Amino acid sequence: MSWISALADLQQQGQPCVLVTIIEELGSTPRNAGSKMVVTADRIYETVGGGHLEFKAMELAREMLVSRTQDTRLERFSLGASLGQCCGGATVLLFEPMGQPQAHIAVFGAGHVGRALVPLLASLPCKVRWIDSRENEFPKQIPHGATKVVNEEVVDEVENMPPGSYYIVMTHNHQLDLELTAAILKRNDFAYYGLIGSQTKRVKFEHRLRDRGFSAEVMQKMRCPMGIAEVKGKLPVEIAISIAGEVIATYNANFGQGEKSGESVAKLIPASRRAKA
Repeated sequence: MSWISALADLQQQGQPCVLVTIIEELGSTPRNAGSKMVVTADRIYETVGGGHLEFKAMELAREMLVSRTQDTRLERFSLGASLGQCCGGATVLLFEPMGQPQAHIAVFGAGHVGRALVPLLASLPCKVRWIDSRENEFPKQIPHGATKVVNEEVVDEVENMPPGSYYIVMTHNHQLDLELTAAILKRNDFAYYGLIGSQTKRVKFEHRLRDRGFSAEVMQKMRCPMGIAEVKGKLPVEIAISIAGEVIATYNANFGQGEKSGESVAKLIPASRRAKA
C-alpha cells in the first residue's frame, strides 16, 4: 500500500501514526528527498531506505506515538559507521504526528447533557467512548469520532480505558454515579475525572467514599462540580461547553508532559457551581 493510501485509511479509522519524510539528502544516501514512510504502533508503510536508519526512524516515531506528542520533529542522521550503513552521506528526516488523540475520554450517560457534550468532544482531537446501559437513550446518529457502548454492566467499562484517560460521569442514577466514582478513583491513573452535580452531591459522595476507605487526597482529584465557573447557565449545551472547556484546559496543561493524574486541573480552574444532574 502506498504511503498516501495508508495515511488516508489510518485517518479514516482514527488510528494515530507518524509520517516520516526525507527532507534533505547530503552526499550518498539510499533514498532521495521526498521519500516517505508511515509508522503506526505495529506496522510501517513504504520506506525511507531500510537498514539501521529505518530502524532508528521507526523507533523514534513509536516513541512519539507513546508520548502522544503533537509536535513535529527534525532529526539528522549520518549514514556512517554509527548506523552501520556505508553510504557515507547524511539524511534529515521530518517526523509529523498524524491523528493522535489528545485525550481518551469515557462519557458515562446518554442523557440530555451527554447528548450535548459528546458532539463537542468528538469534534476535538479526542477519542470518545459514550457509555450507557439504555440503548434507546442514544441518538440515531452518533458523532464521528465517538463510539457508542451499550453495556448492562456500565461499571465494567472503567477497566476498558487506557491509563491517563479522561472520565466524565453523568448517568441517570446517583448510586451508579457513586459506583463509577469508586471504580475510577480506585484506578487512580486518570488525567481527569469529572462528576456532574452540586457541591452538596460532592459532600455526600465524599462521606460514602471515606467509609469505603478512600483518602481525602484521592477524592480531591475528583472534579465535582465540574466545568468552568465563568461559563454560566443551566441549559444542557451551556453545561456541555463548560465541561468541554475544562477538558481542553486539562489536556493543554498536560501537553508534552505525559498524562498526569487529575489533581493538576484543580490548580487551573475554579470549580463551577452546576445544578444537580
